[in-house]
Amino acid sequence: MTIRLGYGTNGLTDLRLDDALALLAGLGYDGVGLTLDHMHLDPLAPDLAARTRRVAQRLEQLGLGVTVETGARYVLDPRRKHGPSLLDPDPEARAARTRLLVRAVEVAADLGAHAVHCFSGITPPHTTPDTAWQRLTDALAPVLVAADRTGVPLAIEPEPGHLLADLSDFHHLRLLSGDPEPLGLTLDIGHCQCLEPSSPADCVRDAAPWLRHVQIEDMRRGIHEHLPFGDGEIDFPPVLDALDTLGDTGYSGLTVVELPRHSHAGPELARSSLDFLRSRIPSRLPKGATSCR
Repeated sequence: MTIRLGYGTNGLTDLRLDDALALLAGLGYDGVGLTLDHMHLDPLAPDLAARTRRVAQRLEQLGLGVTVETGARYVLDPRRKHGPSLLDPDPEARAARTRLLVRAVEVAADLGAHAVHCFSGITPPHTTPDTAWQRLTDALAPVLVAADRTGVPLAIEPEPGHLLADLSDFHHLRLLSGDPEPLGLTLDIGHCQCLEPSSPADCVRDAAPWLRHVQIEDMRRGIHEHLPFGDGEIDFPPVLDALDTLGDTGYSGLTVVELPRHSHAGPELARSSLDFLRSRIPSRLPKGATSCR
């Protein structure tokens, strides 16, 4: 089995970070999707370097891998969800989001993280597509420089309703940016079910060369709602089979359960999610082995 399963701290916001990490390690997770937020390694509070060192030590003690996620709802603006974005009309506001992402890359490097996740944001009213794409590429440029310097890839996520909404949009950004080496992809399996023309399993295979991070949950077609496993429409064995083969292509990142609106039941969902996924991961024989009947 090459799938390395994690759980997102944005689904454990009622727990202290140390308690959340201990919970995941105790359940048997391989890693954690760590969302930088006011309750979990606040990226804007004092003594960030010292706090990051302590988290890095704790991750090492627990044997957990980590991907840094940057989807905190109100970390920059207490009044605007996910604001300001990389597409904000105000250049200073866009710069604030860029600075946060650069800081996230630096934190990720100090943690030994596999990648830093981000997303584009929603296109503001009265903004043309060309203008929005230009803002996005310009705002990401310093982040990609930081990613290149630290060796931590940036993994942008296609998000329903955002400028960069699907896999074709990722490839558009990649080409607009000159196909930079540090720019990779976060693939959310539920989002594939929600809006991609291909099946989630085919999306995994198609995206494999650019994958740097994977998120997983259940979802229904055409409805962007992250659901516990079994509550949606995804056929998981083919998806997990496709994810299991990613190790053959060199992918060493995590597959992180993404249930950001279920923190009230986070500890139980962390347990049941791991049980669900493990029970559906296909068994693979070692190379050269044959099955006995």
